[in-house]
Amino acid sequence: MLCAVYRSPKRADTYLYLAHPADFSLLPDTLAKSFGEPQHVMTIALKADRKLARLSVDELKQHLDDPGFYLQIPPPPENLLKKELAK
Repeated sequence: MLCAVYRSPKRADTYLYLAHPADFSLLPDTLAKSFGEPQHVMTIALKADRKLARLSVDELKQHLDDPGFYLQIPPPPENLLKKELAK
């Protein structure tokens, strides 16, 4: 299975994964509008031994089956004050 990866021009470190060839009609309108014009980054083969940054290949395949896409957003920033106060 091939997966196309797109970067958002509106949101830093935000990526959209779609089965290749990409079908943008699967995206909810609000997501499509807030994501902006997708910029193709790469197309990857989803093999069992492939390493992904934030989820497994099996998890990504599940997202591509239903709802048809995977949106990768950056983790929330670390609250340094809270971390310091916990010391």
